[in-house]
Amino acid sequence: MKTTRWHSCNVLRVGADARQLWQFATGNSQVSLNAEQRLVSPAPLPLRLITKDWRTLWRRKLNIAWLPTEQVFLRVVHLPKCEPDELRSMVELQLEKLSPFPANQIVWSLEIVPGSSGELQTVIVIVAERSLVEDFLGKLESAGYLADRLELPFLHQLLTTPIDGDGVWIYLQPAEARTLCLSAWWCGGVLQRVNLLNLPAGEAGASVFGARLNQIAWAGEIEGWLAAPPRWRLVAEQAVASVWESALRQWANEPIELVPPLTVPALAALTAQRAARSESKANLLPAEFSTRYQQQFIDRLWMRGLAGLAVVYVFGVLIYLGALHVFKYQAGKVQNQVAALSGAYTNALQLKERVRILQEQVNLKFAALDCWKVASELLPPELTLTSFNFSKGDRILLRGNAHDEDEPKITEYNEAMSKA
Repeated sequence: MKTTRWHSCNVLRVGADARQLWQFATGNSQVSLNAEQRLVSPAPLPLRLITKDWRTLWRRKLNIAWLPTEQVFLRVVHLPKCEPDELRSMVELQLEKLSPFPANQIVWSLEIVPGSSGELQTVIVIVAERSLVEDFLGKLESAGYLADRLELPFLHQLLTTPIDGDGVWIYLQPAEARTLCLSAWWCGGVLQRVNLLNLPAGEAGASVFGARLNQIAWAGEIEGWLAAPPRWRLVAEQAVASVWESALRQWANEPIELVPPLTVPALAALTAQRAARSESKANLLPAEFSTRYQQQFIDRLWMRGLAGLAVVYVFGVLIYLGALHVFKYQAGKVQNQVAALSGAYTNALQLKERVRILQEQVNLKFAALDCWKVASELLPPELTLTSFNFSKGDRILLRGNAHDEDEPKITEYNEAMSKA
């Protein structure tokens, strides 16, 4: 199955009075902390860190939220090894037995425990009441955080704890009034039982937990997977472990091995790392929420794209109108210059025409004189010229007197004038 390469991963922890947000870079399946913020309610979450935009199309961003652990139930089942799709169907057939609520009122997921040997595989089934999950997601949505995954931080620590033998691992998460306790029973190299308990704080919680351990141990003996006293490991901070260790030692009559827990930032980094490597399969986010968030993201991209196009269009129209105004101004300026020069231009044309007419008149005068000179030079002595008329620059009319016997002279004169 193709895995998604994430560019960054946000992990959100919602507390009673504050929220913690971590952002990790997840290149090459390794994580490095980019930002960490603790926000006291009702301070808003930083939108620049959690909001997805068009850049996330190639710089993929994963939003993970930790579901409050007190709202979750864990069950362990052992099933034949099979394909993931078949495994989900096999678990679904047992939901009525595994879930404390009706199947139509829950959200559930599963996680395969690594290291299973033989023909069976160990599966942790996570069940949460749907109404609580939807209410939690509604609070995240009101804060602007659209989660891609809804996970349990305890589960990451449980699945990554090195198991060096059979025993009981007890993980404690103290709060002001309650203590969350996760107990994992390993027998025969296999995880047999997981219990997530919401107990009173302090010594009262340790006493109640002892009674619950009695019930689990009796059930293990009856089912046959607890045949010998287990080793005990307590994963808790020193201040909490000092209270619980004495109560557990008194109940178990066995030494209690103390194991330092992961810090909350380290657990957030582990969550991001397992998500970047596609190791974490359990996701309590309902499918309809994931589909709706994806559609909202696509719609938001479309709306922002259309808004961007509208802005570009308006900007282009403004540029066009501005350029048109400038060109109109320049054209009007040129027209004003033309109008200012039109009078002088008309006068210049009139003067040019007058000069041309005068030049033609001068040329005609000289042409008439030339014609008169030629006519005088070619006129025979026997003929008398009485009038000379030069018109239209190309017509000459000569009048004169001659005797009848001089008619040949007239003909010769005409021919000479025609050739001149």
